[in-house]
Amino acid sequence: MTKKHIGIASLILTMLVSLSGCSEVGSKSANMSAIYTTTTILSFLLLLGYSFLIKKKEPWFLVLFSAVTVVNIGYLTLSLSTTLDSALLSNRIAYLGSVFLPVSMLMSILKTCRIKLKKWMVSGILGISLVVFLIAASPGFLDIYYKEVSLVNINGVSVLEKVYGPLHSVYLYYLLLHFASMIGVIIYSKVSKRIKSSVHAVVLLGSVVVNIGVWLMEQLVNIDFEILSVSYIASELFLLGVSLLVQEHSILNSLIIATPTPPKAKENIVSESINTQIKPTQADNTEEIGELHQYLTSKLYTLTPTEKEIFRLYLEGSKTKDVMAALNITENTVKYHNKNIYSKLGVSSRKQLLEAAKYVPSEKVSL
Repeated sequence: MTKKHIGIASLILTMLVSLSGCSEVGSKSANMSAIYTTTTILSFLLLLGYSFLIKKKEPWFLVLFSAVTVVNIGYLTLSLSTTLDSALLSNRIAYLGSVFLPVSMLMSILKTCRIKLKKWMVSGILGISLVVFLIAASPGFLDIYYKEVSLVNINGVSVLEKVYGPLHSVYLYYLLLHFASMIGVIIYSKVSKRIKSSVHAVVLLGSVVVNIGVWLMEQLVNIDFEILSVSYIASELFLLGVSLLVQEHSILNSLIIATPTPPKAKENIVSESINTQIKPTQADNTEEIGELHQYLTSKLYTLTPTEKEIFRLYLEGSKTKDVMAALNITENTVKYHNKNIYSKLGVSSRKQLLEAAKYVPSEKVSL
């Protein structure tokens, strides 16, 4: 997925008012069975696509895609239910996805912002989520979430009519806590410069704020058209797109800064490139250096023959005047080629270019 495609997808998903919270399952009367069937199939296909097409899969994105699929399955089976017991089971299935959806969104945002929680914190969040799910899944056994519940059929679609119990507000506070946490993470990441681009921070923050707005609209306004199942799918695609965009923009500069190397004699720059740099001072950097090597070598093909020759000359220690003499071009032409090389390889200066070159095998440059 290219930057252009991710940017277009993000814009479209923003216009769709994508991110949405979880409202009471089956609370609206509209013939949604056909839509639920479509969204269930689509969400399942997206889950399969992410599982098999994305080489480096993030566990929490798998949870996110799975949660959206489970939610849509719950909506679909609830709309087709013929008995109260089967409807309550479908309601529980939908809440299983709905409860773990905001958790996976929060964890995905943390991953995008390069913040790693301690294991006990993750365990605590999952424990709270499990308790909330058990409360939401209690109808049919206890009257703490719904005091009363019955199954009705409206326009050919089965829905639950509920009288809320004393612990129904627990789910509301659960959602608000996750929304607040997402906003806090994004603001902290921008202040601490974990997110270097203001655009990325604004887009992430805006998506969460829109999420809150859509959820409140679903609670306070009687809307005949159910948009939750569609917005869930938009949510996962939006977060995945932003994550890939941030990763592509930050991987090169962040890794070059994180793995500084001592200066080398110019005759050794090419010959000691990737093999010497693949041994970082800290074992934790091995995977990152591998990513950087893969990123750079995948971008070399975009260089024109002239740009590749200038790149090779820089690796040999040539200065601007040397390049001008070797290629018989003007200084302005060299600057023009430099700008293109920097842009294609994701660097902003010749110093970063030489640092990045240490991760590129010499035979790749000479192709």
